[in-house]
Amino acid sequence: NHLICLLFWEMVESATRPGAPGTSGRPPHLVFVMVDDQGYGDVGYHGAHDIRTPVLDQLAARGVKLENYYVQPICSPSRSQLMTGRYQIHTGLQHSVIRSRQPLCLPPDAPTLPERLQQAGYSTHMVGKWHLGFCRARCLPTARGFGSFLGSLTGSGDHFTFRSCDGAEACGFDLHDGERPAWEMSGNYSTWLYVERVKQILRAHDGRKPLFLYVALQAAHTPLQAPARLLQRHGSLGNRLRRHYAAMLSGVDEAVAEMVQEMRERGYYSNSVLVYSSDNGGQPLAGGCNWPLRGGKGSYWEGGVRAVGFVHSPLLERTGVVSRALIHISDWYPTLLTLAGAPELDPQRLDGYDVWGAISRGLPCPRTEILFNIDPISHGHGEADQHSLTVSGFGIWDTGVRAAIRVGHWKLLTGNVGDGDWFPPQTFPGGPQQWQGGEKRQDQQRKTVWLFNVSADPYERSDLAEAQPEVVKLLLSRIAEYNRTAVPARNPPDDPMADPQLHGGVWTPWLVQGEGEGEQGVEVADTRYSKVRFKFCKVCKLRALFKKVRSRLQRTTLFF
Repeated sequence: NHLICLLFWEMVESATRPGAPGTSGRPPHLVFVMVDDQGYGDVGYHGAHDIRTPVLDQLAARGVKLENYYVQPICSPSRSQLMTGRYQIHTGLQHSVIRSRQPLCLPPDAPTLPERLQQAGYSTHMVGKWHLGFCRARCLPTARGFGSFLGSLTGSGDHFTFRSCDGAEACGFDLHDGERPAWEMSGNYSTWLYVERVKQILRAHDGRKPLFLYVALQAAHTPLQAPARLLQRHGSLGNRLRRHYAAMLSGVDEAVAEMVQEMRERGYYSNSVLVYSSDNGGQPLAGGCNWPLRGGKGSYWEGGVRAVGFVHSPLLERTGVVSRALIHISDWYPTLLTLAGAPELDPQRLDGYDVWGAISRGLPCPRTEILFNIDPISHGHGEADQHSLTVSGFGIWDTGVRAAIRVGHWKLLTGNVGDGDWFPPQTFPGGPQQWQGGEKRQDQQRKTVWLFNVSADPYERSDLAEAQPEVVKLLLSRIAEYNRTAVPARNPPDDPMADPQLHGGVWTPWLVQGEGEGEQGVEVADTRYSKVRFKFCKVCKLRALFKKVRSRLQRTTLFF
């Protein structure tokens, strides 16, 4: 039914399709849909036979498919670069995700995309997962440019009860409407709850004012949960994890269909740009599939950073095409600002590029390289340090440091860049026992540098590091140059005072302005509470033991 409605509206509007953005005299409405943990192989138009996404397939087919599009391998880094247009090395978030109890968030000196759009006259709304820190009230979405917010602050949680745990010892409720816990909404399935809020926003908004909607769906992140109706649709799938994962993506497909239909019925669609993006690669151990790409979520192999992405808009000057332009998630910041008529005044401040011309008209793309990351904290200091600098690093770069870069056709990886296995779809005949032995990585033992021509070898099966030493030196030099511009990595330890049990059972800001905060927003230890926190941690550990036992018993009842 959703697909029939989509085709009907396409026919109705085809005769009155407007021109390029700005020709109507009004800034376009901007809708950015981010899906959590959707793998490269987990969409119909990439050949998935067990994942049904007819609406996404149709929108992509009538838009521009982005087939050289990259994100980051985990949640917070992708979201931070979308919000700021800057690489992780320039915001201090280069190590990992922002943990629920970590006193850390987006740096206050980095203007966010919604803040800039608000200044340009947009109404800005966010629905879904934030995962960019919430230790202070100034870190919340409503303090970083969004006029309204319904969603979760942490990285994951139950899709029905919105219970989120950081380890076994710290659990709490994580659904917020604005700055208050939305207890009354518990029991709703997250994807459907979020799409209903999107429709409410579209119905209440004055269409004469430009709108920015950031819809960051929690699906298909673990825990793998879906309503019975969606699970029944995939009942033939024998792999339990894949069945639940497929059901969640069916829910995503339906949700996007309802959003687009509401946009059409309310008159937004004809002057709108919709961007669809996954936040990182799929997790093969949790139902995801990036085949035939190598690796998955958490790694810098193509399966971890090459994303599902497309643009659908009546304002595109060409549609039904595949774009091979090199595009990174940081590019949406300047691109959307330009579409809004408020281009970045200091482009050198950003790491992203305005890529609308490349997407809409097929013009040469201004981006020629991507720094995926440099994570100095990842280095395992030891006896091999000298070897990784002087031998494999040619005296240019310590290849024991986790880093990855793409320049033109070439991609270089150093350090521990994550699991490099190839994971064929779970539905392959014979199951894992048939393919696991033949697809295990063979080139990661005692190595710290890899080189691939990812245009000719997108599956990263032919390591050319030894055959192309001059290319290796060139890309190591680029990493070293980027590293000279990096700010110190911020990775403060977890704060036991963040425990939801100290805040009414809710994940919520726990630090007042200035507490535990050094210069330029860098977190420092707060000695005033050190003794209290030390005693509290002993209680935490005891409580964690009981929670761990209880959670294991609960998991046992699910499987038996």
